[in-house]
Amino acid sequence: MKPPASAPPGSLLRLSLAIALVSPAALAYQLLLMRWLAVAHWHPFAVMIISLALLGHGASGTWLSLYLHRRAREPARLDDLFVRCALLFAATAAVAPMLARAIPFNGLELVWNPRQLAWLAALYVTLSVPFFFAAACFGLAFARHGPRIPSLYGADLLGAGVGAIAALALSHVPVQHGLLLCAMGGAIAALLTANRARARWATAGVVIALLAIWPGPWASPPVNEFKDLSRTLLVPGARVVAEQSGPYGQLTLLTSAQVPLRRAPGLSLSYTDEPPEQMALYTDGDDPSIVVHDDGGAAWRWLESMTSALPYRMAQPDSVLVLSAGGGVDVLQALSLGAHRVDAVEPSAQRLHWVRDTLAAYSGELYRDRRVHAFVAEPRAFVRASPRRYDLIVLAGGESFAGGGAGVQSVSDQYALTVEALREYLSRLTPRGMIVATRWSKQPPRDELKLFATAIDALRAEGVAAPARHLAAIRNWDASTWVIAREPLPARAVASLRRFADALGFDVVHAPGWRTPAQERFHMLDPPTLFDGVQVLLSPRARDYVRGYKFDIAPAHDDRPYFGHYFRWRSLPELIRLRGQGGAVLLDSGYLLLVAALLQAIALALLLVLWPLRAMPRRHARTPRLRVGAYFLALGLAFLFVEIAMLSRLNGLLGHPLVAANVGLAGMLLFAGLGSLQVQRWMGGSAMDDTRLARRIAWAARAIVFAMVWQFVVFALVHEYAAAWPVAWRAVAGLVGLAPLAFAMGMPFPLGLARLAQEEPGLVPWAWGINGCASVVAAILALLLAIAFGLRATLLLAVALYVFAAWVWPARGASPTG
Repeated sequence: MKPPASAPPGSLLRLSLAIALVSPAALAYQLLLMRWLAVAHWHPFAVMIISLALLGHGASGTWLSLYLHRRAREPARLDDLFVRCALLFAATAAVAPMLARAIPFNGLELVWNPRQLAWLAALYVTLSVPFFFAAACFGLAFARHGPRIPSLYGADLLGAGVGAIAALALSHVPVQHGLLLCAMGGAIAALLTANRARARWATAGVVIALLAIWPGPWASPPVNEFKDLSRTLLVPGARVVAEQSGPYGQLTLLTSAQVPLRRAPGLSLSYTDEPPEQMALYTDGDDPSIVVHDDGGAAWRWLESMTSALPYRMAQPDSVLVLSAGGGVDVLQALSLGAHRVDAVEPSAQRLHWVRDTLAAYSGELYRDRRVHAFVAEPRAFVRASPRRYDLIVLAGGESFAGGGAGVQSVSDQYALTVEALREYLSRLTPRGMIVATRWSKQPPRDELKLFATAIDALRAEGVAAPARHLAAIRNWDASTWVIAREPLPARAVASLRRFADALGFDVVHAPGWRTPAQERFHMLDPPTLFDGVQVLLSPRARDYVRGYKFDIAPAHDDRPYFGHYFRWRSLPELIRLRGQGGAVLLDSGYLLLVAALLQAIALALLLVLWPLRAMPRRHARTPRLRVGAYFLALGLAFLFVEIAMLSRLNGLLGHPLVAANVGLAGMLLFAGLGSLQVQRWMGGSAMDDTRLARRIAWAARAIVFAMVWQFVVFALVHEYAAAWPVAWRAVAGLVGLAPLAFAMGMPFPLGLARLAQEEPGLVPWAWGINGCASVVAAILALLLAIAFGLRATLLLAVALYVFAAWVWPARGASPTG
């Protein structure tokens, strides 16, 4: 079938501009949906958004492939269809969040309620519909202008890169308003390309409808009922007093006058008074950061009665560093227990502003105390840059209590709790300095043992032959506190620990040269797994113990920074049997949700993308369908493997997953778009013979191999020398490492489409669908691979797939082995 006649230059320019509008609108919409789901559910849903967006792309490619084979491909028909799809993107982008609010999906119920699988599928399909119509716009443009595919694909990717930057700017407005602004992009694109009055009137109608929706809360994300914010709002008199959006999430300030908030993990049962009144500052409805009320007469003895006071009783620290200080409880504790200097590091400028300025009168000017020095920085970057040495480093906030939420955060990367992170903290201690972390107690123990194992590995990596002499831990009924010392703990510090524990009724989990007998413990555990586990982890049997434990408690590393991941498949049957006895809370719901999403993605991709392609006519003898399908399948897997792994690596550099997603996607798509435009320059607006195109694909595969090496080298140098820079400069440094790789990755796909457009134009949407199907699965599979094998292994597998793609589809007349 011949391609349609070429369009006049003015029409092509308007089409390119329309694509450059739909593309950033769709990408910004995707990133804002990540924020929407982070509030409505949790951050690990971000990878699901990438997958469902690609499901829309893949299903769209399949539909177009069938449509173009059954209908005449007149230019006017394709142009009208482009306008309709742009309008439908705008309309469904506005409606999809409203429908998603009505779907009773709850990821935490997945482990005991199989019906949630159906609701997950409903949510998946509902949110993928806007991307179906956005991708249809791109596919129609490719089918309409085959020889201009590289330039149009470049406009698509460049526009998407701009969309990622726009999403960062839109993060300062309520997420529902940002989603509607993205929908406006589709309406404007339709207006640009509409040649008929009827289409213009339809566009005006969609714009009016969007403006009508704007003031209402219909598209706002509902906070998940299992989140801390939802549970606290059930307390009589609890109310939200302020709310604000920003790049680090949606901040919500809550107070409760009738039943004052009292949050004090590890508080001794012997303390009979009440802590002062508190406010809670939530990020995306979870991870509460406590602001303590100080009216000038508040008593601070409760801060001395918590397990977290342990390092102050073992040795009096003069200088204290609090990482992720948040509401300032740990800062207040350091001051009340005698510290002369407290450096408080908070990654969110927005949260620091609220605590230091907005709530200054409520907190007694805590952050304006002359002993307190507040900094906005990513914690690990601050530690690397700081010339100071500290007597105590406190892992507060997310670093201390990460991995909660019934295991929903088990697939989140937590770079603050890896072996490499602890080594960096140790390097900033004075000779008598210590690191301290307080964690919720769980039975059977998981994160406590994992933290202990990670600390042991960090000490041994620093050349410590006997880690037991550097470690100490105590526990209360609800929380435990863990101390890691740079030098062996002196006998007087151990004696102080014993006196402190005895006086307040805490159990000693570990102390150098001493262990609490079972009959003398205040808080009995049956079986005493935590007490036994720490001793085994210090013994030669540690490796066998970690390997045989029912949960994954192996030390976390930067290459596998999933500290909250404890799931082991061999324990699943037993945990399922225990569901009726409360065993559901032992399941890593975040990991199982990811597996469920993968199964859903495979089923939906097969149903909506591949299965309909059976209706395609089989008369294309010149085109080796199997090899072409393998080519685009490999590209879809490889691109997403790199993208997901690089987003995680950028998170380790920049310090927040949503910021890393914006910066990483912007860089990936912008530079990949430039790579696609380079393909258009190679072609010079005219057809290139098949042999030359195949050689260019082979050249691009070699460039990807070298660029991957460059990326590893640059990221290593950035982590070593530039990780202490301001976040904007770290983002630039990360993009320098990413740019050559993304540029080279932008070439194989348009080159393959150009080859296919010359041989069989009708198969171009089919190839787009195959690629989209692979990408749907790869977005989730990449994270599962990174959890199992590490980020480097995932990236190397992607390189192998690119090499395979260059090999599997040789030029006509050449064998794949030649």
